[in-house]
Amino acid sequence: MSDDLLHRIDCTISRATESGALQPIRTEQTLIRDAGIDFTVRWVSSLAHKDAARVSAATRRIPAFNPFLPPEPELAIGPLGERHLAVLNKFPVIERHLLIITRAFEEQTAPLTHADFLALASVMNVLGGLGFYNGGTEAGASQRHKHLQWIPQAGESAALSAFTDRLPANLPAGAVATHPDLPWQHCFVRLALEDARDTGQFGELLCDSFRRACRAVGIDHGLNPMPPYNLLASREWLTVIPRRCERHEHISINALGFAGSLFVRQPAQIDTVRNIGPLQLLTAVAHRR
Repeated sequence: MSDDLLHRIDCTISRATESGALQPIRTEQTLIRDAGIDFTVRWVSSLAHKDAARVSAATRRIPAFNPFLPPEPELAIGPLGERHLAVLNKFPVIERHLLIITRAFEEQTAPLTHADFLALASVMNVLGGLGFYNGGTEAGASQRHKHLQWIPQAGESAALSAFTDRLPANLPAGAVATHPDLPWQHCFVRLALEDARDTGQFGELLCDSFRRACRAVGIDHGLNPMPPYNLLASREWLTVIPRRCERHEHISINALGFAGSLFVRQPAQIDTVRNIGPLQLLTAVAHRR
């Protein structure tokens, strides 16, 4: 199953790159350490392409243009259950960056459902990696159509381990924890992998852990629309961060910032991040503890 999914992803990347549907990635990056935590800060040229595409979409005859309904055929990987599709991110920040979109339109601010987590689990249960969600514009979402995202675990990828390595190693499965050195409101939940032997069980585990984390940070997980938040999940941990705003000092922050990976649209903004400090930058767009 994992080989088949990975093969389909790579075949789609190859075809989409050849046709021009997939935008090339050019990055310039640096490592910034803040309070002993390493952050990777990248200038990604594809973000500039993304801004241009959004301006183009806004000036079309139909202002509410939705690139996911339907997605570009060259970017579509295939179904993930009955309600979702796997699609390549046209403007990827990391290689093999996937979008997990609902087949029918749902708002990005709508509550995440069991079906959403089952679709995410169908990728993560076979490929691992990091799943994440930007719950609304203030949380870094650039499209209204509901979509989770996934990136593989690799040396250049974002990872929750930058933060979870400092949590107590003996926390039992299902335990809720906060990181003592993180100044923003958040919650980590330790996942009980022994209770997730297949995709269905892993989806249940992600859904239950998400709801537990929401309760811990004071978010009603069934509210529609939900308040802005970010979600990140690995095979070991899940975290939820309530959001206050989308950017600080012209630097936009999405969920990956809370996994130690920051993206800027201009190389000079790397110095802005260094001067502010990554922890203070993230605190400015979240809620201080």
